[in-house]
Amino acid sequence: MKELRGKVAVITGGAGGIGRAMAERFLAEGMKVVIADINQDALDQAVGEMAADGAEIAGVRTDVSKLESVEALRDATLDRFGAVHVLCNNAGVASGAHGKVWEHEINDWRFAFSVHVYGVINGINAFVPHLLEQGGEAHIVNTSSNNGGFSPIASAATYATVKSAVVTLSECLWGQLHEVGSDIGVSVLFPTGKTKGILDTGIWAAAERPPEFAPDEPVDTSNKMQMWIQMQEAAGTPVVFTPLSEVAETVVDGLYANRFWMVEEGRFEEAVQARTDIILRRADPDYQVG
Repeated sequence: MKELRGKVAVITGGAGGIGRAMAERFLAEGMKVVIADINQDALDQAVGEMAADGAEIAGVRTDVSKLESVEALRDATLDRFGAVHVLCNNAGVASGAHGKVWEHEINDWRFAFSVHVYGVINGINAFVPHLLEQGGEAHIVNTSSNNGGFSPIASAATYATVKSAVVTLSECLWGQLHEVGSDIGVSVLFPTGKTKGILDTGIWAAAERPPEFAPDEPVDTSNKMQMWIQMQEAAGTPVVFTPLSEVAETVVDGLYANRFWMVEEGRFEEAVQARTDIILRRADPDYQVG
């Protein structure tokens, strides 16, 4: 996009983590922002804090797994600001699945797909027809992960699977919008920044599930971040965090450059090469995923 100042952005999963970092960065760029989140308390707090300096921001409680909820988000945005120019399909959850793939409960999969995949599908279905009718420049950013696109983690099968689906869906969307001559750009965000480290996004804790996705066995919803840090420190491994503001900077840079792959330059080359070599049957057949 040539200009962001004065434009309107919608961000799902916007009350915390990467979504909030993007909202703060967009506001600094002079944009108007609508953040959507399923947690009303977190949404109210985030809007109140970001609006304290007079920023043009609104919050809409949204369940991205339901098309009618995302359509209501679109309508609320148009009622408030009259247009949409950037849509960030960013909402995500940890499903709480445990064990091997064949041991996952079917609701582990359904819950993960309902947010990560149908959340993006519903965003596309609710907003793209309006963006096409609106005309002019617009952009869709779909949050994925290198774990789903470049280097799947065998121990996180549901997450890797849904994030891979987001990549393919985004590629198809880009191709079809290109075919019809649209000015709507599409990007896949692999959250990275200049600091090579881990991201504390809030997804280290399994999310509370709605009744329709209730598990047969109780899900541990405690945050695993501190436990992981303690394990790394005990092993003598320094823990480095990537500031979420750097991820937001990657997004803004990508919007101005109309970049499909929003990822920090120089990241993941070895994983991409290893996977490509396997496909081309040039690599060690004993290569292990994750």
